[in-house]
Amino acid sequence: MSANQPKNNESTTGASPGWAGWLRHFEGNVGRPLPAIAGGEPALVGSIPAAIRPALARSLARFQVGEGGEGRVAREVWMVRLGSIDDAYRAALGLFVREEGRHARILGGMVRALGGELMKSSWSERLFVRGRRLAGLRLKVLCLLAAEVVGIGFYGAVGRRCGGALGAALAEIEADEAAHLRFHVALFRAETRGWAARLVFAAAWLAISGLACGLVLVDHRATLRGLGAPLAGLGRLYVGLIGGTLAAVVSGEAEAATEAAGGLTSDRDLGAARHTGDVTAGLLGL
Repeated sequence: MSANQPKNNESTTGASPGWAGWLRHFEGNVGRPLPAIAGGEPALVGSIPAAIRPALARSLARFQVGEGGEGRVAREVWMVRLGSIDDAYRAALGLFVREEGRHARILGGMVRALGGELMKSSWSERLFVRGRRLAGLRLKVLCLLAAEVVGIGFYGAVGRRCGGALGAALAEIEADEAAHLRFHVALFRAETRGWAARLVFAAAWLAISGLACGLVLVDHRATLRGLGAPLAGLGRLYVGLIGGTLAAVVSGEAEAATEAAGGLTSDRDLGAARHTGDVTAGLLGL
């Protein structure tokens, strides 16, 4: 967790769970230099076997499309009134979208370095975009939360097997996604104060996150197998992340929902989640 992310004792009174801390976190990330791989230099992926590069490039191109398409929610949040959000949250959400755009630039460089081509869209990305556009802010953010879980698992599995400049850049993105997960969880902890709201969240979360993770395992199986990443192992990781995220939202008491916007705060919160990678192992001990 970065020094700028909200601490557990950094809460505010009223319905707003300390979004100023998240705004400082995202402001602190603005201006970070892009990793070298963003330049698309083929020499930086020289250690990756040629046989796997086409499939890997296609997979990263699909993720690149998804990382760059969240601008609408950053505009719409200024027209939404929820008791748990304030202008600091709205500004933080805009910077979150900007950070996702940075990820898209990095992934685009990876695709070019691997000799692949960028995509305008993919069928899975179109499915989720259309679903989000039919929904209100909370369901849109729920889809974003599912995307963080997907990214944490995929970027971690791929990055550790590729190593080098590409692996290091994916580790940086993975760490960002960990923070994004906490950011979105903070909203739902504040928004699900009663048992009925938690039940609705649980049903929607299990359906959307399960679909998203299942699509990744199907869509990217050639890449994962080519890199030696067991599909069953990644599937188990996703089950743990889905269940741990659910527990982090619904098990909190009313006062937990108004804690600092640190989201997942302990091993208990993510007790079901497991990961063997360095970066994600840290994020699961939030």
